[in-house]
Amino acid sequence: MRKTTGEAAGRGGWLVPALVLLVLILVVLSLALGPVRLSLGEAAAALVADRGGASLIVREIRLPRALLAVMIGAVFGLAGGALQGLLRNPLAEPSVFGASQSAALGAVVVLYFGIAEVYSALLPVAAIAGAFLSVALVVLAAGPRAGTVLLVLAGLVISSLAGAATALAISLSPNPFAVTEIVFWLMGSLEDRTMRHVALAAPFAAVAVTMLLACGGGLRALALGEDAAASLGVDLRRLRLLVVAGSAVGVGASVAVAGSIGFVGLVAPHLVRPLVGHDPKRALLPSALAGAALLTAADCVVRLVPSTTEVKLGVLTALVGVPFFLWIILRRRAELAEMPA
Repeated sequence: MRKTTGEAAGRGGWLVPALVLLVLILVVLSLALGPVRLSLGEAAAALVADRGGASLIVREIRLPRALLAVMIGAVFGLAGGALQGLLRNPLAEPSVFGASQSAALGAVVVLYFGIAEVYSALLPVAAIAGAFLSVALVVLAAGPRAGTVLLVLAGLVISSLAGAATALAISLSPNPFAVTEIVFWLMGSLEDRTMRHVALAAPFAAVAVTMLLACGGGLRALALGEDAAASLGVDLRRLRLLVVAGSAVGVGASVAVAGSIGFVGLVAPHLVRPLVGHDPKRALLPSALAGAALLTAADCVVRLVPSTTEVKLGVLTALVGVPFFLWIILRRRAELAEMPA
């Protein structure tokens, strides 16, 4: 039997501290992994004190990577939780909406014309614009009461269109080196990232997190139905705009520095929701922390896989995310079948 909201909320008070601790442990593990292996103690010591070459490796190479994993994972987890609460649909997620693909398209256009080399700030702006457009189109086309079939179909159309446009840009590129760079970037990775990338994405991520966390009360009221939410004084138009805009800003900035990384926003909310009583507001912060833990763990795994070149992070998240997506459908197919299309 599913736990009631009160029971799960009472038992889930440990969840946020536990997730924070897990994220910190994974960050230290991330600092220790690489061609030059360090123990967890050595990695922590190299971060806070001068340990010569070890400090250089940890601070200049591995710390930016770990910070980006935490930041991007948190953004995707939070966006997934907010979108699922907005549409009251367990399959809602930025990549299902085509947000990641459309953000990638916006960034590819900037890379294609070489604008990013002159105006680096335009890269996240273009990616955010693409993500915002895709999420807005899906929400507009499917509607706030969309069923699973309509939601997935609308997202599939946007994803296919963005993917086709990206493929067109690649095929028309006159520079084979640019094509190689774009293709590898589209696979998603945190390899060779610096504090410059952190500084580029951090302001947009902070704005996105602030906007999405502010939607908690409205999403909780919306769980009772639109009429009930409106009677409680929730401005539904403003709520939708905040969720869509916050998701677009966060996903766009993340894709701009890390490429396409999918399914974190789908998996993270489902992991924590049973522990918070299926309350959309209480699920937001744990979803963000779970997303940070998932992506940091995935970034550690890609460095442990024996291969001549590092496995791309976006490839690994897709390999894990697609079976999870299918598992959700199979587990809840009776419930999903009753949803209006």
